[in-house]
Amino acid sequence: MEHILIIEDDEKISRVIELELEFAGYKVSKAYTGREGLNVYEAEQIDLILLDVMIPELNGLEVLRRIRMTDTQTKIIMLTARDTVMDKVGGLDGGANDYMTKPFEIEELLARIRVHLKSAEIKMSSERVQFKSIEIHPNVREVYLDGVNIELTQKEYDLLYYFIENKNQVLDREQIIEHVWGFDYAGDTNIVDVYVRYIRKKLGQSHDYIKSVRGIGYLIKE
Repeated sequence: MEHILIIEDDEKISRVIELELEFAGYKVSKAYTGREGLNVYEAEQIDLILLDVMIPELNGLEVLRRIRMTDTQTKIIMLTARDTVMDKVGGLDGGANDYMTKPFEIEELLARIRVHLKSAEIKMSSERVQFKSIEIHPNVREVYLDGVNIELTQKEYDLLYYFIENKNQVLDREQIIEHVWGFDYAGDTNIVDVYVRYIRKKLGQSHDYIKSVRGIGYLIKE
């Protein structure tokens, strides 16, 4: 079941969209601020985001920018009451896949969602990244362990993929933060340790591939 995240501060609009999406068979998560939206995005595996431009804390364009720093696959449709060319250009240049002006017909929104999710499906290729018993399908951001799909959050996926992409190299925490969380991350570097624990738990003790390098960071070695 495809998972759609609605980031919209108008609760009535958000609720109407949620009900229509659920009726159409989608799994739905909601957030009312930019920061909350990013938190949900990082904690869940999201296929498509409906992102309002004028949301509190972080506006939609800033949320878009932060997501696109590390993720070009998740489909993003911008929603806004502003209909200027510059608004549309800003969103599309920032990496949005589509732009809808309020008020819109829910049938049109559903049609666009179907188109974008279908295009993501079509782009699935035979490309595979293999590391021991781990198989990654980058185009759909799926990870298989011994042939069984394992559920990873966005950040868990990004971190594991970065490790495998740079296998046999010792990666320090600052490097990892820069590539997985982005240049503007201002939190503690021990967030890396937290997410490594999450990944290790999901891989299980028999697949303990991520090795700690004391005082530096981590290494995944063939």
